Amino acid sequence: MATESTANDNILEVKDLRTSFFTNEQEVKAVDGVTFSLPRGKTVGIVGESGSGKSITSLSIMRLIDQPGEIIGGDILFNNENLLEKNNNQMRDIRGKDISMIFQEPMTSLNPTYTVGQQISEAYKIHEGLRKKEARHRSIEMLKLVGIPSPEKRIDQYPHELSGGMRQRVMIAIALACSPDLLIADEPTTALDVTIQAQILELIKELQEKLNMSVLLITHDLGVVAETCDYVAVMYCGKIVEYADVRTIFKDPKHPYTVGLLNSLPPHDRDIEEDLPVIKGNVPSPAELPKGCRFAPRCPFASEICNTLPDLKTDENENQIRCWIYSDEWDGDPEVNVHAERTTQSN
Repeated sequence: MATESTANDNILEVKDLRTSFFTNEQEVKAVDGVTFSLPRGKTVGIVGESGSGKSITSLSIMRLIDQPGEIIGGDILFNNENLLEKNNNQMRDIRGKDISMIFQEPMTSLNPTYTVGQQISEAYKIHEGLRKKEARHRSIEMLKLVGIPSPEKRIDQYPHELSGGMRQRVMIAIALACSPDLLIADEPTTALDVTIQAQILELIKELQEKLNMSVLLITHDLGVVAETCDYVAVMYCGKIVEYADVRTIFKDPKHPYTVGLLNSLPPHDRDIEEDLPVIKGNVPSPAELPKGCRFAPRCPFASEICNTLPDLKTDENENQIRCWIYSDEWDGDPEVNVHAERTTQSN
């Protein structure tokens, strides 16, 4: 069950997490030394382009990495216990009860051969030992909680009989059935129209406050991040390149990649008179990563030192940045101002 928040208390701490996929020829580093924390009762958003390692990070936390993938190092501390030290039976007890996940596609995540009620009831039977009648009653209450009309009727329907928005609400009902401490939401509004997207995000926010739940939100949508998150971790090529509170990320971004992502957002307060700036190039394949800074081949400020990979440094405000520009070793233009560059491009 969700627990009360305490000051400076992190429900989740990921430390130097490394997850790779192995082929006959090589090791592909999908998540390469990821470190971040999630304060209890707060929402952390992980953002980045496709292929940056966001979903693999979330699946690693859930210990759902299948062969040829493998978690090869690091620590995942949940309520101060290392999930990487748990056996399979212990993890099955944790999943769905203490940590739950909403997957990207409800139509592929829900079992088409079972009714909605059967799929929600399963969590109550496994984790709380409820009998069929009581599990059904609790499932109806859960459908009410997530805003599905006529839950007594919907509970006996199959996923294909529901709209996309309703299926996503069913996924949320399953995830929240046992009031988990931590909800991981992987692109929870993918393929939904804007109106339904707003309703789903508002629902997650309301349930978070009601259950005092922590949320890890995986998304590529910075608009969603601005509306829902307290902290933001920006990922690129399997690494965190910037971590800060959401206000800092939008008001004073530091990393050139973060600035590039923000530049690509259409302005909400004026008409677009010219093409939006884009980040040149593409995310490199995890099998062919650059030698130094992963973003250097696409970065307008790259210098000689960027051929060496920078560490993730913590500044005086406890925000983190992985970029040589903010170090004493920077050998590029001493007057470079990434934030000023963003302001110039945006106006």
